[in-house]
Amino acid sequence: MIAKIGKAGANTRGVLNYLYGPGRANEHTDPHLVASFDGFAPDPGRDEEATLTQLATVLDLRVKQAGDRAPEKHVWHCSVRAAPEDRVLTDDEWAVIARRVLNATGIAPAGDPDACRWVAVRHADDHIHIVATKVRGDLTPARHWNDYPRADKECAAIEKEYGLRQVVRGDRTAAKRPTRAEQEKALRAGHTATPRERLRATVRTTVAAATGTEEFFAILRSAGVLVDIQHFPSGDIRGYKVALADDKNAKGEPVWFSGSTLAPDLSYPKISERLAPTEPNSTSQHSGRRRTAWQQVADAADRIPDVLDDADDAAGQAHITVLAETLDALPLIAPASYRPQLAQAAAAFERASRSRIRAQHQQSQATRRAIKAIVREPAPKDGALLAVLLDALLLAVVAAQQWHHTRHHDQQAEAARQAAEHLHAAYQAAAIQPLTVIHQRGLSLTVTVQQRQATLVRQALPDLAEQILAEPSWPALAATLADAHKAGHDPTVLLAESTRRRELDTATSISDVLVWRLHRLVGVAGERPAHPDSASTTRQGSSAAVPVPSRQQPPRRGSR
Repeated sequence: MIAKIGKAGANTRGVLNYLYGPGRANEHTDPHLVASFDGFAPDPGRDEEATLTQLATVLDLRVKQAGDRAPEKHVWHCSVRAAPEDRVLTDDEWAVIARRVLNATGIAPAGDPDACRWVAVRHADDHIHIVATKVRGDLTPARHWNDYPRADKECAAIEKEYGLRQVVRGDRTAAKRPTRAEQEKALRAGHTATPRERLRATVRTTVAAATGTEEFFAILRSAGVLVDIQHFPSGDIRGYKVALADDKNAKGEPVWFSGSTLAPDLSYPKISERLAPTEPNSTSQHSGRRRTAWQQVADAADRIPDVLDDADDAAGQAHITVLAETLDALPLIAPASYRPQLAQAAAAFERASRSRIRAQHQQSQATRRAIKAIVREPAPKDGALLAVLLDALLLAVVAAQQWHHTRHHDQQAEAARQAAEHLHAAYQAAAIQPLTVIHQRGLSLTVTVQQRQATLVRQALPDLAEQILAEPSWPALAATLADAHKAGHDPTVLLAESTRRRELDTATSISDVLVWRLHRLVGVAGERPAHPDSASTTRQGSSAAVPVPSRQQPPRRGSR
């Protein structure tokens, strides 16, 4: 059940005209009162002698009595809507719900003789509209501070008591939704997304790619975005606004959006904090050889589940933020065939990137540098590295979902679940070709080598060995184990480590999963990865297992 409180108005009769009218598309049927402040308000919908003017006069009585002391915007309007799958509530049930919402918001506290005047109008099966005038019986203004969160909390309680769908609720950190007018304007212009949404996506991608604030603004302008930078008298940047050249108001002027109106984390202070320069971390090199930016990002993504399990909340939120930046950057550099799913994953995870927890961005700056580097570094010709990265990101997104879920961040957890579905589809497409190549190499192994790898699996994973050896992808895993051995690694140790760090219960093809885990552990080029941010965010030597997400939440990894 959702309560939506509109902006205060100044025309009581105008609101009633809409509620008792046919609706924008003749969708209103049988408009009538289900409740009122005293139970005797005139009902133009059911009483032939009652008029809208009479009802408006009754509601406005105290407004007129207060005179100049009455607020100019004196009309309070709240719609309360049930979910489409909910049962049809009776008028009596809606009357109780209206009184509970009015009590919770402070408009009409139960038992208060001076409460504001109000009516609840029903003109459809699934919702009601509550209209009140914001002057109390003692002619003082209504006391309805924080009315939206209070109404939302009451709706959550009503859902449970009435057996209705329990809506996923947020923490007021979500980006502002486009208005209906913005959506209709976008459709007239032939766009599926509104200017607000298009700008939000562009700014988020630019933050992921830029190495500083100057470059951030330069990239925006090069992308055709209009940029207006505001400064303090000292010359320091105070904020910024952006607009699209093809989005004009009635006067032919660009429609500007400040960063904070696009999303809470896109204000200039938030962006500049993430773009603050830091010293390079020496862990980007290992054994004298520099790992590519792609490898560094894969390493960091692989570490995120452990970080979320071990680190404090501020560090965990920082790594979820940088995970979102990774997803934002991928559509810029991935092969064209994978971009739609990756863009959808990034758009979905955008909601999961913010919570009430303030992120400590210095905890993830090494990973952020690697993300910016992959935008400037040629994409690897070997498709295995992209598959490795997507596999690691999928695990990280699932871990982020569980992190949010355990903290009751319902909207963020649902957003992460949706992102995982899109990322999973991209992974499946990207993994086909490199897995086929590895599989063919596995088929070419001698019987002796295959038997040796089978023995290793039986020793390292006795409970899973027979299932793995019977899988179609076993030859690919055998080839990967043989490559690791040639590179000087102990395959038994690698198998034990790869199964310790992640669950395998939901995998229908354990071989596929282990192929990419082993690739991440030894590196596609045969070197052990370094974790850019691990020293500052996790307990050294921790062997804590990652919490296993509920099977109803993330997609099954076994479909990979």
